[in-house]
Amino acid sequence: MAPNPREPNPIDRHVGSRVRLRRQMMEMSQEKLGEELGVTFQQVQKYERGANRIGAGRLWHLARVLEVPVSFFYDGATSTAQQPTGFAEGDQTPIVNDFLQSPDGVALAQAFSKITDPKVRRRVLELVRSLADSDQAGE
Repeated sequence: MAPNPREPNPIDRHVGSRVRLRRQMMEMSQEKLGEELGVTFQQVQKYERGANRIGAGRLWHLARVLEVPVSFFYDGATSTAQQPTGFAEGDQTPIVNDFLQSPDGVALAQAFSKITDPKVRRRVLELVRSLADSDQAGE
């Protein structure tokens, strides 16, 4: 089946999701990012959804504003563009990206990254796994 030409390109969606992720990590609003880029917040929304492509010059400007290298926006893009086939579990990148795009995911990742003691990090991970297991058992 041929892809719908009106649908956003998977790479454009991926780049947009990375823009959103970084903006949220910096606790920056769409309005503020739009001001920095000289566009409306609606345009930022379209970039983040992948509905509008981000040109090379604008992507370079975005990288400067969001304090990341341009390559940041393409990290994990190959797995996003290709769908796993058959019953293989496939790459977990889409699950991680979805999690990190949620406000709770960003907050959890930020808080977890501040924990420097490896033993404490392991305990937090064990706690989260335990809570997930007990939540699934209750279904």
